Amino acid sequence: MWQLVLFFIGFGFTCVGSVSIIGYLNFLPVGMGLYDFILFIYKRPECYLLPAGAFLMVFAMYKKPFSS
Repeated sequence: MWQLVLFFIGFGFTCVGSVSIIGYLNFLPVGMGLYDFILFIYKRPECYLLPAGAFLMVFAMYKKPFSS
């Protein structure tokens, strides 16, 4: 049961992180270069939720439920 909860928490984190990154993609047509965009994403804390959520989802999927 805890694996399902952990999976849903990871899914939520992944959604928030990816929506943030997609929203920040609007800076590219304004004149920000790709290198500047990557540096900007690197500094934003909500963008770290994407890899953290993906890790939680993978961990929840591959953890054996009945291992002792």
